[in-house]
Amino acid sequence: MYPYLKDSSKYFDAKILLVDDEIGNLKILKRMLNKVGYLNILTAHGGQEGVDIYTDEQPDLMVLDLKMPGLNGFEVMTCLKNKSLVDSYHPIIALTAQQDEETRLAALEGGAKDFIGKPFELTEILARINNMLEVRLLHNQIREQNKSLEERVRERAQELEKTRQEVLNRLGRASEYRDNETGMHVIRMGLYAEILARAIGLADRECDLILQASPLHDVGKIGIPDHILLKPGKLDEPEWEIMKTHCKIGAEILSGSHSDLLKAAEIIALNHHEQWSGNGYPNGIAGEDIPLQARIVSICDVFDALTSERPHKNTWSADRAMQEIESQSGELFDPRLVRAFKKCQPQLEIIADQYSDEGEFYFLNFG
Repeated sequence: MYPYLKDSSKYFDAKILLVDDEIGNLKILKRMLNKVGYLNILTAHGGQEGVDIYTDEQPDLMVLDLKMPGLNGFEVMTCLKNKSLVDSYHPIIALTAQQDEETRLAALEGGAKDFIGKPFELTEILARINNMLEVRLLHNQIREQNKSLEERVRERAQELEKTRQEVLNRLGRASEYRDNETGMHVIRMGLYAEILARAIGLADRECDLILQASPLHDVGKIGIPDHILLKPGKLDEPEWEIMKTHCKIGAEILSGSHSDLLKAAEIIALNHHEQWSGNGYPNGIAGEDIPLQARIVSICDVFDALTSERPHKNTWSADRAMQEIESQSGELFDPRLVRAFKKCQPQLEIIADQYSDEGEFYFLNFG
């Protein structure tokens, strides 16, 4: 009967919203569309009802009368533009008895994609609806393809981030292996530092950065000669001066990156041996001039060193280590951080036990 509709059956499930203030027009239009196979038809008696139904149902097409009392067709299109809908593409056919250029231009600028003149004629209505639904179907396909592509890009980005974090974790472990048999120190360091960061109220993003960056604090040890790094006895003065260069070596290894993570790791590597009193190294800065991330790692590094067995010392208890840290408050460490660290002791002891040097080493998932 309608040859131009021979391929239209794929659109018959489309949701079509008819908006008009004349109930008779709504009935006629709905009957016409039902007759050829469009069965999913919604009707709205007036502009405000049209906006409400469109917002709730998100139809594939809206046939909108422009001249209505109350909220007219132009105002309906403005309302839809101002709403935060999932799909910002609004397929609208304007229904109007006005054929002047000014009205048509205003409708196009308002958001209409096509026109149907009044009094309407079945052949024209069906052809224009069919064409509009074809465009809508293509739009939906592109939108779904874009969503799929975005998801794939997101998954790939997550994979790359996970790989990057694992590489950095392994780099931190490699530096520790030179003077620490298991390398578990870097795991404990990250967890201790995160706990302390959260205890002083840092944002989640900052806490995550410290968790991931602190294991690289001693990466500069890679550049220290074995006869110094592994010397069983006390270092002499020239040897000690070489040992202290591991801070600058680590910062240099990590420098030049645009990554927030590597920037944080560079700051920590350079400054984690600075002291609150200004007597630390490599630059002798003091107090709050020392970056907060480095002040946090400094306390955690000393606590872990004291509570871990080393060739030149036995393991200290957590209580004894905490007492030593408290005794150095205001000298080596930021007093505010010492107080917060003390409150974290129960959590620290759990981590020390769970990730002891006798345990099997594995990589934490920082994702």
